[in-house]
Order: sequence, then structure tokens, then C-alpha cells
Amino acid sequence: MLKKIFFTLILFLIPFPVFAHQDTATSTIVMDIDSGRILYQKNSNERRLIASITKIMTATLALESGKLEENVTAGEEVLKMYGTSIYMQMGETMTLEDLVYGLMLRSGNDAAVVIANYLAGSEEEFVKQMNQKAKEIGMTNTNFENSHGLDEETQNYSTAKDMALLSRYAYKNLETYREISGTYKHIVKTEDKTYLWYNRNKLLNSYEYCTGGKNGYTPSAGKTLVTTAEKDGLRLTIVTLNDGNEYENHKNLYEEMFDQYDLYQIIDKDSFSFSDKKLNGTAYIKESFYYPLTEEEAENTQIIAQMDPTIQTGKIGNISIRLYQEEIKKIPIYLKKVEKKKKGFFNWF
Repeated sequence: MLKKIFFTLILFLIPFPVFAHQDTATSTIVMDIDSGRILYQKNSNERRLIASITKIMTATLALESGKLEENVTAGEEVLKMYGTSIYMQMGETMTLEDLVYGLMLRSGNDAAVVIANYLAGSEEEFVKQMNQKAKEIGMTNTNFENSHGLDEETQNYSTAKDMALLSRYAYKNLETYREISGTYKHIVKTEDKTYLWYNRNKLLNSYEYCTGGKNGYTPSAGKTLVTTAEKDGLRLTIVTLNDGNEYENHKNLYEEMFDQYDLYQIIDKDSFSFSDKKLNGTAYIKESFYYPLTEEEAENTQIIAQMDPTIQTGKIGNISIRLYQEEIKKIPIYLKKVEKKKKGFFNWF
């Protein structure tokens, strides 16, 4: 249930770190999708091979291309692919959207190279777009060299934190990504055959709060997993790298986080307003703010409004939201001026 903070308590307590029990991964992170807050992490900035969770970036570029309804024909690139595949034949055609389903649900390496060649002309050019997108998202410790995640010839390196940033970006901004990554079964019919794909992300069918994700594995990378889950409005993403018990680990981490944290509405833009004669108008804000907090943290959250009533237009101050005296969010306050109506003759009379 969404909770609201109505008042401020100022206490000087030291926040305690949150540790997950029996974390079996080499690198782990739990991130709140909406705020970006990190709720738990272990070796989250350690660069490692990432295997097929690479395909989240491939899917993101495909979904943002605006070409999902276009038909794509497989070329010679499919003849060189191996590992997990959708077994697309050279010359076979399906829509780009269906290719993304094959990419995400079945981890099709052939689907990855077909998408790359179609959107960029070659996989080399597509990889440049992948790395450019990574920079835009803020993935500072990531380098892509292929569109699929196989690492015998070229290697993709990232960190748990960077992959959480990617998962958060795709989940927040792309409705089709949420739909595809959360699909359990998908059927595709082409001129050559009919495909029936089930999602390889086992958490989707075994944990009631899971909403999607992508798994991966190579002998060099180990098992990698990115998932998303939602409970009572709190939306989280977890990334684990080199984890031999990845699905149970994700489930345990989600249960622990959902048990400790609630989603609080700290500021509501629709209910915030302030009027004063000195302002010659009404103060308002443009955004609401939600944040995951433990019960103790909620009691140590401050909301401080700093205003300058001498300013008559535009931004007139800020709301500073602080947790244990540390600012976690700053929201601008704006002024809507009251326009004085000119009086006509009869009004004066």
C-alpha cells in the first residue's frame, strides 16, 4: 500500500546498512526503478562478462527505432550463429517486433544479428549505437562488442550497477519492453513455419511479483540474470552476475526488500499550493515525488521549503527532501501570477 509522509521529524540517527541473506552471486544490485535508489549492492561496480543479458540493450535500440511493424528478412548472418537460437532460416521474414520477442523470450543469437544488420547495416555499426546508448543512460563501466553476448570471439563487459541502469531505463520508458519481457508465451507465424516460444526467464512463472527480465549464460560469464518485480506500487530491478542459484537468489532478495521497504508519496504536486499577498500569486510544483523507505527512514525524512517571496515570476524557490540530513531530491517551486482584471465603467460606478 502506498504510504504518505505528512510531517517532518528531525532526528540525528545513523542509518543502518541493509544486507541480503545468502546472496550467492559474485556481483549483485537491487535498485528502485522509479527513483533509482540502490537498496542493496555487492561488488556492483566490478566489471564482468554479461552473456545474454546483453540482449536488453539490443532490444532497447530495436524498440526505440520506430520500425517494429516492418518486415525483416534474415540474411547470411544467421548461418554463422550458434548457441541459443530461434532457428530462423536464411531468406525467412518476420516483423521486427516478433524478432524482439524471439530475442528476449528465447535468447535468440540469430535474432540479435538479424536485428543488428537490419537497423544499422552491419553488426559493427550496431555495436557503436549500443555503446552510444550506454553512455546516454550513464553506463560508465560498460563496453559492448557484439549484439548477442557470446564471448568466445568478442566480449561484452559491464557491471551489475550499469545493467540495473539499463533495466531501469527500458522498463520506465518503453511500454513495449515491459510487455515483451513480461510475456510468458508467444506464437509467430511466417511463410515457412510456426514458432511457439516460452520465456526462458524462469522467475516469471515461479514468482508472483516478477514482471519481466532476461537471463544469460556462457561458461566464461557464468549465469547472469536481470529481473523486475512489483508489489504494492514498489517497482524494483535486480541484477546478479555469476550466480549459480540465480532464481532463488532473486526471489529471496525481492522478498527481503519488499518486507523492509514501502513506497512513500513524499510530495504530491496536486495537493501542494501556497498563496501569499507578498507573492502576488500561487506557488506550485510540477512533479510529485515517491521514494522507497524503511519505517525508521520514514521517521527521519525532512521536507524543507525554501522560498524567496521577492521574486515575482518563474521559479521562486525549492523543496529540499532530506533523509538523515542528506538531500535526496530537490524540487523547484514556481509562481503562477494572479492577473488583475481591469475594471470597466460600471464596476467603478
